[in-house]
Amino acid sequence: MGKKLNKRIAEFKDAAAIKAKGLYPFFRPIESGQDTEVIINGKSVLMFGSNSYLGLTSHPYIIEASQKAAQKYGTGCAGSRFLNGTLDIHEELERRLALYTGKEGAVLFSTGYQANLGALSCLTGRNDYLVLDESDHASIIDGSRLSFSKVIKYAHNDMNDLRKKLSLLPDDADKLIATDGIFSMEGDIVKLPELNKIAAEFDATVLVDDAHSLGVIGEKGAGTASYFGQTDITDLVMGTFSKSLASLGGFIAGDAATIDYLKHRARSLMFSASMTPASVGSTLAALDIIESEPHHMERLWANTRYAKELLLFNGFDLGQTESPILPLYIRDNEKTFIMTKRLQDEGVFVNPVVSPGVRPEHSLIRFSLMATHTFSQIEEAVDKISRIYREVCPERVIERQRL
Repeated sequence: MGKKLNKRIAEFKDAAAIKAKGLYPFFRPIESGQDTEVIINGKSVLMFGSNSYLGLTSHPYIIEASQKAAQKYGTGCAGSRFLNGTLDIHEELERRLALYTGKEGAVLFSTGYQANLGALSCLTGRNDYLVLDESDHASIIDGSRLSFSKVIKYAHNDMNDLRKKLSLLPDDADKLIATDGIFSMEGDIVKLPELNKIAAEFDATVLVDDAHSLGVIGEKGAGTASYFGQTDITDLVMGTFSKSLASLGGFIAGDAATIDYLKHRARSLMFSASMTPASVGSTLAALDIIESEPHHMERLWANTRYAKELLLFNGFDLGQTESPILPLYIRDNEKTFIMTKRLQDEGVFVNPVVSPGVRPEHSLIRFSLMATHTFSQIEEAVDKISRIYREVCPERVIERQRL
C-alpha cells in the first residue's frame, strides 16, 4: 500500500474513538428476520430502526414468490440487463411499476442507490445544471458528482431559495431538480406542487426520489406525486424495493423516451449485474399485497399518529416530520450515541444520526414505525426512550403536554 494512502487510513480514528467508549452503534449483527422484534446477541430487542414500513419482509406470500422465482430462474442472472441478464419477469415488473406510478415506462436497477446514480450521472450534460435539496439522499449527491453538470444546492424544502437559485441560471441550459419525496432523516415531505410550478416556470425537469414514500403515501402507496395529485406533471419517479416492498432493487419511471435513453446510457444499469430472480419475484408479490390490501398502510399511519402523540406528550422535539420517520433531536453527538447504546441494552433498537452526516447541533435518533408494530410495543419503547432521555439530557427536558 502506498505510504500516503496508508497514512490516511492510519489517521482514521473516528470509529475507534467511539468503540473505546463502548458506544459503537454500527454494523450490529441481527440474528433473525427484520420484524418488530429481532434477536441481537441472543436477546429479543424491539426494532424501531427499520425501513420495512409495511412490515412485509417475513410475509409468507412474498417468501413463497421469492422461492418460486429462484426455483424457476436460478439464483442469479450472470450478467447485466443490457446483455444477457434480462428475464421476462424483469419486464413484467417494469410494466407493473409504470402502471403503479402512472408513467409510460420504467427501468429496473439492482439497487435504489444505482437508480439515482445512473439517472443523475447521464441525464444532463457539461453545460447543464443539477439542482438539489441540501438534505437529499447520498445517492442523489453521488450521482450528481458523476455527472459533468454543474451542481447547485438550495436550502432544505425552501421553495423561495429554489426559485432564487434557478433565476440565476442560463435560460438555454438544461436544469434537473432532484429531491427526496419523504426526506429520509427529517421525515418531512417535499412541497411538490410548489416545486413543480417553479420547475415549469424555469423549464426544469423534476425527479422525485420516492425511496421512503412508496407504500407510505399516495393512492395505494404510489408515492409523493400521487399523494399531491401531481402524477401527470412530475417528470420522473425513482423508487427502491428495500423498504416497503420488502426486497432489493430500484427503478426509474417516466416517459417512454426517457426510459429508453436510460436503458442505453445509465452506466450503473449497463455495467452491473441485474436484479436476482428472487428479488424480482418478491417485489412483484409485495406489489400485489400493497395494491390489494390497504389495511397495511392504514395500520402504519395509525401507529405513526399514536407514536407521534406519545413522543410529543413526553416533550420530544420532532422537527417538521410528516411521516412514519420520527426524528428525536438530541443535538449532541455523544449523547446521541449514549442514548442509542442504553436503549439497546434495555431492548430497543434505534438508529443514531450524527456528524458528519448532519451538523452536531442537528444530531438525532431516528425512530421509525412499521405497520406490524403493536400499540403496546410503541408504548414500551416510548417509555424507555423518555426515561433515558431525561437521564442523559436533563437540560433539554420540557414539561409533558397534551396535544
